[in-house]
Amino acid sequence: MYLFLCNLSIVDICYTTLTVPKLVHMLLSGNYSLSFTQCFIQMFFFLQVAATEDLLLFIMAYDRYVAICKPLHYHRMLSNKNCILFLFVIWVIGCLNSIVVTLTTSNVPLCYSNTISQFYCEFKAFVKISCPNAGLLVFANMEAVLFGLCPFLCSIISYIKVIIVILHIKSSDGRRKAFSTCSSHLIVLTMFYGTWTSAYLIPRLKDPRVFEMTFAILYLIVTPMLNPLIYSVRNKDVRRALLKMLGCKARED
Repeated sequence: MYLFLCNLSIVDICYTTLTVPKLVHMLLSGNYSLSFTQCFIQMFFFLQVAATEDLLLFIMAYDRYVAICKPLHYHRMLSNKNCILFLFVIWVIGCLNSIVVTLTTSNVPLCYSNTISQFYCEFKAFVKISCPNAGLLVFANMEAVLFGLCPFLCSIISYIKVIIVILHIKSSDGRRKAFSTCSSHLIVLTMFYGTWTSAYLIPRLKDPRVFEMTFAILYLIVTPMLNPLIYSVRNKDVRRALLKMLGCKARED
């Protein structure tokens, strides 16, 4: 689990590193232009970390499923060797997806404008200003399904099975301990997919640009900042330090 958390932290750092410095530069300088080379470089790395996080959140859900539903097989199914192999495959798949999408997008001519309604080079925003291309739309939808919907559904199925097992635990203390092992990841999963689905599925407001940028800030800046805090508060020493900082008396466990 700690290997997965380490990689999730790397992904969160990459999210903010790819978007925030350039956003601050644009706001301070007033120069909102970006060369095509810079745009596609940013798109490449953004697609890399986005696909990696989708798959990483699923494998973390699978980790919790094995820990609760098949505890006797945990060390065999999720040994250090297997975890490293999983992570290697996840990063390679994310890289291959990024290469394919970036190369495909870079060869698409623009018909409507060279201005995207976003503060970073997003694949979906780029598709909107490209020439009508049925193949590109099909490709974009397939990419969204493979690296968005499929990992999400697999994570949901894993947690449904986890909840069923937890509800069958007779003691309330056992149910509490079992739920506490997956509560942090469940919160992170809800935040990530909640903001993502809100940005894509909720009906647009009068100004779609404001709507899209607001949710982009949430899942690119706010969520990565909250993830370390969510996982850290499970640690007793961290909780005591936070309570002490807030002037509260820590309860001894």
